[in-house]
Amino acid sequence: MGSSTSTAARTFPKSKAPAWSGARAPRLDDAPQQTLAAEHKSKAIQDDAGDPHFLANLNRLGAVRVDRYAQTVHQTQLRLSQKQEVSNTNRLFQSRTESEEDAVSMQPTRNRLRAATLSELLDARKGARTTHDLETLAEKYGIDKQKMEKLATFVTTPSVGGGSATRTVGKDGDESLTTTAVWVYPSMQDA
Repeated sequence: MGSSTSTAARTFPKSKAPAWSGARAPRLDDAPQQTLAAEHKSKAIQDDAGDPHFLANLNRLGAVRVDRYAQTVHQTQLRLSQKQEVSNTNRLFQSRTESEEDAVSMQPTRNRLRAATLSELLDARKGARTTHDLETLAEKYGIDKQKMEKLATFVTTPSVGGGSATRTVGKDGDESLTTTAVWVYPSMQDA
């Protein structure tokens, strides 16, 4: 007992490698020992380095033929695409210039309103009482009545709902008032 070990040496059984492992490379215990490297490339080394399928496909394709005119065609296509980009850029600048001129000009364009003018129109529309009032508003702001009505189904200006105010005081003494926004339709009397 003392200094000698009392446990038996363990030996684990050697398992066979699965059939799929090393399927392309020969296993060392099955294959005869061969030199893995040499000073000069032998036929075995050349065959080992080449991919037979790849080489067969390359041989089947044959020699490469270079088209001498391909470069000029490419340059022509490049010049055409550059011209097209220039024309698109010119159209963009022209469109911006026209838009700025419309914004600055004093002559309003029919069915085109600035945001502030549109807000005024939508606020005034909420107070309309008759269809004649709506027609007068449309004429005043230079918009078709049908366009105004279609726009008003999707866009409105903020309106505060009655009795929905909530007053809160923060820790620092700041007071805030929160209200509910509502969609207001004109109350038409002759509809």
